[in-house]
Amino acid sequence: MKKIRIYLSGTQHDYQDGLVTLLIRELGYEIDWVQSTNCDLLIYGAFYQEVKKSSWIPKLLRPLMRSKKSGSRSQYRPLTLFHTCESLRHNHVAADFSISFDLGVRQENHLRLPYWYELVDWSHEGICGNHNPRYGELLSLKRLCEPLGSNFLARPQKAVLISSHLMEPRKMIFDAVGEVIPVTGMGPFFDPTIRNHHQSSFCKKEILSQFAFNLCPENNLYPGYYTEKIPEAFLSGCLALGWVDSNVSADFNPKAFINLQPMVKDHFRELNELLHSREHLLSYTKEPLVLQPPSLEPAKQFLSEIIRQALS
Repeated sequence: MKKIRIYLSGTQHDYQDGLVTLLIRELGYEIDWVQSTNCDLLIYGAFYQEVKKSSWIPKLLRPLMRSKKSGSRSQYRPLTLFHTCESLRHNHVAADFSISFDLGVRQENHLRLPYWYELVDWSHEGICGNHNPRYGELLSLKRLCEPLGSNFLARPQKAVLISSHLMEPRKMIFDAVGEVIPVTGMGPFFDPTIRNHHQSSFCKKEILSQFAFNLCPENNLYPGYYTEKIPEAFLSGCLALGWVDSNVSADFNPKAFINLQPMVKDHFRELNELLHSREHLLSYTKEPLVLQPPSLEPAKQFLSEIIRQALS
């Protein structure tokens, strides 16, 4: 099996078990995790912090630096990839290639790969080994392409918010929904004994199954920034109360959940009628969340080109 040497800088703690790693292996490469000094591919993550180097170089070393810069790329630096799973722009870190949420980026060296793809069951495309521990299972594309159903109508008509913070606009949204229906808060913000989401000691799937609504706002509004929150609510049989920008139809059917974002201009005045109208709520039961199932083929082609250049 062919090998590629990779170094990670500023990626999330489980990146080595993530989708990009699985795709590289599916392409027929064994990965050696090495130091930055001898890697073929250097992957920067969202938590990378650039170390500013002094521009001053001792006189004796200047000829050496000039000779290194005059060689080919492989002689003095690896190919670089910036891959963010957070709401950061594709050019947040300067790199040869980038992977981000961003919609509308017309650059051959950029791939849009939303974070919720990381948590999908891709076994039908031969990709296995990813996990979704916080929710309790991988996201089923088959189920996401089916109608929501009416289970949420038979549940207690209240919402749950699972969150580590209540910073704005999340507090505003939490308060607005709480004026219309009861909202239960769970997670690190509401329980100080929980250190973080990964040590919450509860399974999101089990919690969400007890509520009719899941209040699941995104951390930021930006075209393309859609995470696992809405699909996890949908798979649990909840009607998602989201907070996303108007381009969400790129990933999800806007008729399959309630987007609170357009309501802010009227101080959520219409929300009371929407959540207490059975006729209106019934309209969501017939809607699938995903209208066109995505494929990993573009990602495979993108990574194939990265590897080709990294090893050339």
